[in-house]
Amino acid sequence: MAEQQQKKQQQQGGDDEVLEVECALDMPEVVQRQDSLYRDASRAGGASHHGHERWGKTLRLAFQCVGVLYGDIGTSPLYVYSSTFTAGVRHTDDLLGVLSLIIYSFILFTMVKYVYIALRANDDGDGGTFALYSLISRHAKVSLVPNQQAEDELHILEQDDPKSFSRRRALATLQLASPAAYRAQRVKELLETSKPVRISLFLLTILATAMVISDACLTPAISVLSAVGGLKEKAPHLTTADQIVWITVAILVALFSVQRFGTDKVGYFFAPVVILWLLLIGGVGVYNLVKHDIGVLRAFNPKYIADYFRRNKKDAWISLGGILLCFTGTEALFADLGYFSIRSIQLSFGFGLVPSVLLAYAGQAAFLRKYPEEVANTFYRSTPTVLFWPTFVLAIAASIIGSQAMISCAFATISHSQALGCFPRVKILHTSKQYQGQLYIPEVNFLLGFAACVVTVAFKTTVVIGEAHGICVVLVMLITTLLLTVVMLLVWRMNAWCVALFFAVFMASESVYLSSVLYKFLHGGYIPVVISAVLMAVMIVWHYVHVKRYKYELERTVSPDKVRELLDGRDLRKVPGVGLFYTDLVQGIPPVFPHLIEKIPSIHAVLLFVSVKHLPVPHVDMSERFLFRQVEPREHKLYRCVARYGYRDPLEEAKDFAANLVERLQYYIRHVNLYGVDVDAKAGKVSYPSSRCDSMARSTRRSSMTMTMQQHYSSASYTESLVLARARSTSSGATGRMNMNGMIMMPSASYTERERQGRSIYAEEMMTPAESFSELAMQVVPSGRYAASSQQLFQAAKMSLEEMAKIEEEQRYIEREMEKGVVYIMGENEVVARPHSSLLKKVIVNYVYAFLRKNCRQGDKMLAIPRSQLLKVGMSYEI
Repeated sequence: MAEQQQKKQQQQGGDDEVLEVECALDMPEVVQRQDSLYRDASRAGGASHHGHERWGKTLRLAFQCVGVLYGDIGTSPLYVYSSTFTAGVRHTDDLLGVLSLIIYSFILFTMVKYVYIALRANDDGDGGTFALYSLISRHAKVSLVPNQQAEDELHILEQDDPKSFSRRRALATLQLASPAAYRAQRVKELLETSKPVRISLFLLTILATAMVISDACLTPAISVLSAVGGLKEKAPHLTTADQIVWITVAILVALFSVQRFGTDKVGYFFAPVVILWLLLIGGVGVYNLVKHDIGVLRAFNPKYIADYFRRNKKDAWISLGGILLCFTGTEALFADLGYFSIRSIQLSFGFGLVPSVLLAYAGQAAFLRKYPEEVANTFYRSTPTVLFWPTFVLAIAASIIGSQAMISCAFATISHSQALGCFPRVKILHTSKQYQGQLYIPEVNFLLGFAACVVTVAFKTTVVIGEAHGICVVLVMLITTLLLTVVMLLVWRMNAWCVALFFAVFMASESVYLSSVLYKFLHGGYIPVVISAVLMAVMIVWHYVHVKRYKYELERTVSPDKVRELLDGRDLRKVPGVGLFYTDLVQGIPPVFPHLIEKIPSIHAVLLFVSVKHLPVPHVDMSERFLFRQVEPREHKLYRCVARYGYRDPLEEAKDFAANLVERLQYYIRHVNLYGVDVDAKAGKVSYPSSRCDSMARSTRRSSMTMTMQQHYSSASYTESLVLARARSTSSGATGRMNMNGMIMMPSASYTERERQGRSIYAEEMMTPAESFSELAMQVVPSGRYAASSQQLFQAAKMSLEEMAKIEEEQRYIEREMEKGVVYIMGENEVVARPHSSLLKKVIVNYVYAFLRKNCRQGDKMLAIPRSQLLKVGMSYEI
């Protein structure tokens, strides 16, 4: 027992040593409070909020996710064999090799990679490649938009030389203490310091996004076309190939037309339909096995894969392009993770989908062993005659449900991309008040429906569409493998050999599949490549100009002296009401503001510079949405406001937004007068310490003390407490640690694995100065010569009745001005390339971007601002 306790203490000491070294590498610039958004940001991949639900809820979620997630995967038996044996079955033993490839590819990619590995890398319940990118961006600063705030980070890296002696010594210590933490730190530094790596990561992400959108027009085409193709079995003289195509087009038009109504009203029908479909194909598979050849179950022996390649050589390699269709829909399964728990998906997948689908493939192989000439329409030919019409109806319904999953995935992906400035502005409608994930984008829906109909009419068969479909599937899987590898090293800090094994197995196998589908590039594989290339060009142009425009404004922010000069002008007059001046800048005054004052020498009684900012987290709590700082001179009632949203949060109507903003502004005014605020006048912009206590902590840090924060959850009251610990040059005490300046730091509790991982990530946090003050005041204990400074913190809340009356009067003043009306001011900035720019840049900025901006939604329409309350200010930016 004593030895175990000693080992435990040594392990804890090792963990503390690793944490101290990480603190030395990543020191926070200011002391910040811990709130629910911090917990959201610090939750490591896979720490889903559904992780500990009861079994009753798990079973209910497992039932629901069958209808939402498995429609596409479940309908693959409709066309896999016909796409694999395009030239017919040459040898009946080839069926064993193909079935063996289907079995092990399905288990390896769908089950092992996605269900048991990728789902753990969710972004607090959100999946997909974009969620992986967001997860990485919260552990390392890889964003290409320079709008990061102090409140948006848990730690800010020191701007020192990575090759300095102190940093090399810290890294060496970290390497000895924890090789996994050392690797994570090195990966983090590589991502943050290498611009080519950051750009490559961004390009891979938008490539996967473009492929998912392309897949959303191919999946409906191939699924519905293969389902409708069954009509040829019952009415061969009445249904020609062209008639099948036009019936498919009619169903596709109906499918995309009803998207605007949302799926929540009929969503509860999805699960029973898909369950019936899975039971049907599994039962038919058992029937074919018993009736025709149960010996095909020998395909579970992987030696038949080797025999198949040895017998067919190049043709076997080419046939992989059809076999990979058995695991289509896996990206939709990951991206549409949404409100389902990992356990519910694993349960329904392992006990529901896998047996049904594998029995269906095995049954079709048994049928083809006896009737190899029927490979062109294997599914319906192998179905008993008495079950044809029920099977046909369920096939149509299941294919529509599977198509719906990919369409919803495309909508969600575009919404996430637009929120982080990677996609042109489009109208996003939320079709359900109960479920936030139910989206509808009119413009995108029309283009997807049009593309699906064109593909169906142009190619007519599932074979050609399947080849195009395969390129989308494999490319997205390859990119997911790369991003998962980064997550394993940076976030999970896994053993290097495990990461290398994962990367080698999946990268090699997926590359073989990719080479196979690329072989038939000219036979239809170019379709998704062309669509994705256009989408990527649009996203890159939009993001490039977005970043350039932001940097232009950032470099030309108005200085405090210029602001004071403008506001103190004799001709400036006050206009009653509240003005909301929208700007992309999260700090500083935009250059269009002096232009407005020069043209219209007036200003609202209360003016707020509002920046709507989307963070790389799914949701931001309403209580943490707004950040405020007052702009000097104070008598003019100018404020800076940052409205923060997660990439899944919908924007409110303008009226509701203004009401919530003013309400939080009054809260800010009350507490900023109680506890104080620090304004950085020298830098020409407002800094963001939460209160005077933060200013004191920052000055203490400058006097050679390193302060970091830990997160501690009390199981009894679930309250947050800010723990200041890990002071360098400290000596341990019985009840705490005393640093060289005489301030006692409270000892921290033992850290869980999640908390240690949370040390290395971003936190979009810090809302109210009052809460920051109260938490810090309870943690910092005065001692020695710092006692007087600590007492000043508590005295900040002691105010006279006169001062309290002034605060209340200021709040009532804002209320009165709010009642007089709100005016929304937006910059209508024309962005053009500089005269001496290259020809390529002029084409991109002056023509391509201008075309996109002209034909996309304007900012006022995106924010639902009434035109009667809108004021636009025009200005030209030369970038």
